Amino acid sequence: MGRIKNFFGEFKKFITRGNVLDMAVGVIVGGAFTAIVNGLSNFILKPLINWLIAAILGKEGLSGAITMLSPAYKDVLDGAGAVIGQEIDLATSIYIDWGSFISAVINFLLIAFVLFLIVRTMNNIAKAQERMIDGLDLNDKKAIARIRFEQKVNRKQAKAIWEAQQAEVKAKKAEEERLAAVKAAADAKAAEEKAMANTRLLEEIRDLLKQK
Repeated sequence: MGRIKNFFGEFKKFITRGNVLDMAVGVIVGGAFTAIVNGLSNFILKPLINWLIAAILGKEGLSGAITMLSPAYKDVLDGAGAVIGQEIDLATSIYIDWGSFISAVINFLLIAFVLFLIVRTMNNIAKAQERMIDGLDLNDKKAIARIRFEQKVNRKQAKAIWEAQQAEVKAKKAEEERLAAVKAAADAKAAEEKAMANTRLLEEIRDLLKQK
């Protein structure tokens, strides 16, 4: 009894795992998506291609695009059951069905193209969300990836190291700006004092000239 309980407990844990549920949803959606693609191919594209082939070659379109290798024939009967001729029996003949092959290629290209659009859209959404969450541009992400590779750390640790480096760079820049401001103030004060000294010197010279 305990083994059965454990078995069903493990089964419940298995079927409620996120990746299993995602896979089930993917299978269901994939089946519905395949039906849509087949409908688009069989009911829209194939008739158009048949019409184009018939207009260009004057044949039956994809249904007539076959290469007969070993034909087999069957009797054609009239309304009274009498044999009035023979026609090719495709069920027993050996032939290359180019129409079916072209249809399979069309289905493949449609599925591949639509999947490409879906994956591309999902990747763009994921990138946009990642940018919104991280607030980092491409160069910052490259720097974090380089730290991960060089220092053999995970992404969280690499980001913390990068943030510490950025904070150090900002602090250094702020200190440089502060020193530059102090130096500029000192230079301005020195220039002002020099100007005042020159003014006093000119005043003294003027006074001496007046006394003479």
